[in-house]
Amino acid sequence: MARDTKNMLLRLDPELAEHLQAVAEVEGRSVSDVAREAIAALVEQRRRDKRFAGLLEESLARHERTLRRLREDDR
Repeated sequence: MARDTKNMLLRLDPELAEHLQAVAEVEGRSVSDVAREAIAALVEQRRRDKRFAGLLEESLARHERTLRRLREDDR
């Protein structure tokens, strides 16, 4: 585990939380470890997803346009 961590609050449906707890218990790991692994896998999956990359580029372009408009309004 990394030395620097960030605490986050995660709200789960009770049934999903129960399933997560069961997985952690069976594997002899903490719920946090199992959740971190799942999140890391999801992030890596998205990094390789061409559709997601396109959505990310669209989002970046929208934010850049917004920043330009805000800067122009300050003049």
